[in-house]
Amino acid sequence: QVHLVESGGALVQPGGSLRLSCAASGFTFSNYNMNWLRQAPGKGLEWVSEINLHADRLYYAESVKGRFTISRDNAKNTLHLQMNSLKPEDTARYYCSMDRLGGARGQGTQVTVSS
Repeated sequence: QVHLVESGGALVQPGGSLRLSCAASGFTFSNYNMNWLRQAPGKGLEWVSEINLHADRLYYAESVKGRFTISRDNAKNTLHLQMNSLKPEDTARYYCSMDRLGGARGQGTQVTVSS
């Protein structure tokens, strides 16, 4: 059974940084592309970033390109999202997922960007 557990969310000031992590279990992590999605208050689920199996293809939403970096450690079954230059509009609950639609995702971790 797929199990994804996100962590690392926090309250941070605009311009700050955070590193999110996702611990995966219940499937062969190294066989799947992985994604980060987010959901802001009152809004729908938004795809943020994707990384392929071997971490040599990275994809980002325009809203985060140049500020966020996705990575993975297949030996540790872990997915990361390094978020720099955070803005208030990045405030959301962040999820890791096996697809861009968030069909299989964890419980999420809350990121709040506010002064």
